[in-house]
Amino acid sequence: MLYFLNFISQIMEGNMWLNETIGVIPRNSWAIDPFGYSSTMAYLLRRMGFENMLIQRTHYELKKELAWNKNLEYVWRQSWDTEETTDIFVHMMPFYSYDIPHTCGPEPAVCCQFDFARMRGFVYERCPWGEHPVETDLDNVKERALKLLDQYKKKSTLYRTNTLLVPLGDDFRYISIDEAEAQFRNYQLLFDYINSDPSLNAEAKFGTLDDYFRTLREEAERINYSVTGEIGSGEIGGFPSLSGDFFTYADRNQDYWSGYYVSRPFFKAVDRVLEQTLRGAEMMMALLLGLCQKAQCEKLPTSFSYKLISARRNLALFQHHDGVTGTAKDHVVEDYGMRMHMALQDLQIFMSKAIEVLLGIRHEKNDHHPANFEPAETRSRFDVQPMHKAITAREGTLQTVVLYNPLEQTRNEVVMVVVERPDVTVLDSNWTCVESQISPELRHDDNRIFTGRHRLYWKSSVPAMGLQTFYVANGFVGCAKAKPASLRIFAPSKQPSCPTRYACSNIESGTVEISNQHQTLTFDVSDGLLQKISRKDGHLNVVDEQISMYSSPESGAYLFKPNGDALPITQADGQMVISEGHLVREVYSYPKTSWQKSPISHSTRIYDGPGTVQEFIIEKEYHVELLGHDMNDKEMIVRYKTDIDNKGIFYSDLNGFQMSRRETYDKIPMQGNYYPMPSLAFMQGSNGERFSVHTKQSLGVASLKNGWLEIMLDRRLVRDDGRGLGQGVMDNHPMNVLFHITLESNISSSVNPSLKPSPLSPSLLSHLVGAHLNYPVLVFIAKSPEAISAQPPPRSFSPLVASLPCDLHVVSLKVPQPLKYTQQSHGEPKFALTFLRRHWDSSYCRKGRSECSTITDEPINLFDMFKGISVSNVKATSINLLHEDTDMLGYSEHFGVGSQEGHVIISPMEIQAYKLHLKPL
Repeated sequence: MLYFLNFISQIMEGNMWLNETIGVIPRNSWAIDPFGYSSTMAYLLRRMGFENMLIQRTHYELKKELAWNKNLEYVWRQSWDTEETTDIFVHMMPFYSYDIPHTCGPEPAVCCQFDFARMRGFVYERCPWGEHPVETDLDNVKERALKLLDQYKKKSTLYRTNTLLVPLGDDFRYISIDEAEAQFRNYQLLFDYINSDPSLNAEAKFGTLDDYFRTLREEAERINYSVTGEIGSGEIGGFPSLSGDFFTYADRNQDYWSGYYVSRPFFKAVDRVLEQTLRGAEMMMALLLGLCQKAQCEKLPTSFSYKLISARRNLALFQHHDGVTGTAKDHVVEDYGMRMHMALQDLQIFMSKAIEVLLGIRHEKNDHHPANFEPAETRSRFDVQPMHKAITAREGTLQTVVLYNPLEQTRNEVVMVVVERPDVTVLDSNWTCVESQISPELRHDDNRIFTGRHRLYWKSSVPAMGLQTFYVANGFVGCAKAKPASLRIFAPSKQPSCPTRYACSNIESGTVEISNQHQTLTFDVSDGLLQKISRKDGHLNVVDEQISMYSSPESGAYLFKPNGDALPITQADGQMVISEGHLVREVYSYPKTSWQKSPISHSTRIYDGPGTVQEFIIEKEYHVELLGHDMNDKEMIVRYKTDIDNKGIFYSDLNGFQMSRRETYDKIPMQGNYYPMPSLAFMQGSNGERFSVHTKQSLGVASLKNGWLEIMLDRRLVRDDGRGLGQGVMDNHPMNVLFHITLESNISSSVNPSLKPSPLSPSLLSHLVGAHLNYPVLVFIAKSPEAISAQPPPRSFSPLVASLPCDLHVVSLKVPQPLKYTQQSHGEPKFALTFLRRHWDSSYCRKGRSECSTITDEPINLFDMFKGISVSNVKATSINLLHEDTDMLGYSEHFGVGSQEGHVIISPMEIQAYKLHLKPL
């Protein structure tokens, strides 16, 4: 469920701490408790210098198949890799669990007898199979040793080599010296006996994970374990290479762990907000230090270093396999939430101060001076939705609005702030009038849909990784005021009064439409749902949106076990408000349901903004409130029943980094056909029609029938599902779920998805849509209004010489060790810049329907990338910044050689990191 940048950040933070504290750089990954595994993890670890992985939780039937063919140890290769550069060796544990009863061999009743912490006198439960461990002594050592060795031998038949790994531990173990001593004392006696008898032909000893992999690799160099006809690897001989991922996980009895994809979706959303905020703050800190590097300028970023590291670690903590998954106890979730909330507040305060320095408003800023700006959206508590700060803008005053674009291309976008009064004007940094629109702010309340506040929209252009200033003024002579949207209302039972400054009319027809220059959307008025999309190129697509609920008395935090299909919850005669302006057109629906208060309301928006990505998307925002006993054991979905002929095949992303092909199988239960959807899912028909849904937070997705794509929004479950949590999931919070939907037709022939086993890639437009959704423009507002007569000078900040190509993404620009920044020697590379080159489907529009270049057209040189900043001492490095030997990381030699001259030589689907030094020109 975690986003790839979060994976990189938390591994980097931990690995650097280990290296600085005890001088260790890990080479082996131990991940026994994630619920399924992503191939993205394998790729990132390989590029971080890891050589080996150990995993455990994979589907029980898959384990049987791999064990039967002795393929539990294999080389994991990425689906696009034709040159074996991403290969990493993997050991998969063979049995049900990682506890001692399930690690010594195939018989847990026997293995439990060798968990000596279950002897009398310790706090752990006794063996549930009835036979318990006893102290090993000279009288029983032979019988006990032979019994244990029998399990080892049986386990060894599942693997190819003579080197066997037997983990010895469990959750919450080794809490006392006595416990550790009991395990060591007994096992040492057993090992001594085994090792003393040559006829047993075995040697047993204690060791580390590194000892195991080193011994195994040495054996694989001596003995060839290859099987005729299998595709191996140059990384290590004697083992097969496999590609793909391990979702959806089932541990027994067709119990699929697809519920956690959506458990605690509120905090899954907070996780992503913190990720994008941290990335933006890291970027600002690097630019502040790169531009000034005087003691005066360093005060703000260096004094913030402790809070920055705290924010990194609080975000890293939530990446735990019971954190971002939503499978922790309530009090632990609260602790995660408060930590992330504190981190968000600290980062927002820093950014509010940093923009003043970057814009030249004030130079001597440190962490103790109050900020004059604040974010447009703030949270009052860790468990509530963010609220928009409203601009007051009384007559004769203005308030400054600063937009921060954290992406690497100039961004043309319709932006929004909330205002108290509708009679306002927008001006750009040069005091030029900007056309704007006001629409009424709406809320989830059928008795009072209009809040009395207003949304102010205008089209902005913000430099790549830079800042742009606008002014919202009241009473500025010479500029037209914001144009009010026209409103159409359908409310058969509760007719709301028309808000001031707007023209209202009633909806009389059974269907309504909203249009922009690319598409027309048709809605059913009675239930408020989207029916079809007509594109101006002549294509018509049925969408047939449906909001439904599963009834799931057996589901829990981990498991999704619905009782039959989901049933629609919307009824006729809900409320609808259509708001139409020259920039934004919106259909808001508060549906009627069988409950007194609907658990959902939703908005559909389209934008008119030539030159923006927004003009091609359909924005869906669902407000979900799965609260109260009436919602117990309910799981809410939105289902799009399209006419795309996808034949049960669709694609969902892995960690926001790559796509995976999914196929729906009738032979397994519905919950087994659900998959994680961290950021994107799409279906494609044989005619090339593609329906894509981008999400701002991790959720679960399925295509249960031809043309259907359904996404789970929230779940509220009373019971524990017996997987260790010990409670249900009842701490739901009101929240908004945001999707950007695109419909595309290919411009050249593409492979029929049903005939191609490997995953398809997103289009270039799809990549841009996803980037804009996941890294939105951040809006900051001056805390106090100023008199219009003040008229400050033009203010913007543009750190790049030019926008980067659209297929090149800046994963991060940061100061890896901010606490040591002032102590590091002059000229030493104190900064790190990480790139991702996106792979895109060229059978769709090459330019991404925007003025877009690619890195093939425009090579990048780091020395020429920044404006006003000199780049020097560039070094290619691993993604965790700890290895400079790029050959051992699997990269091509061009990466390391090219970096010395500043050249960014990067293949599609690669992530590359550079250490460098920045200073003012």
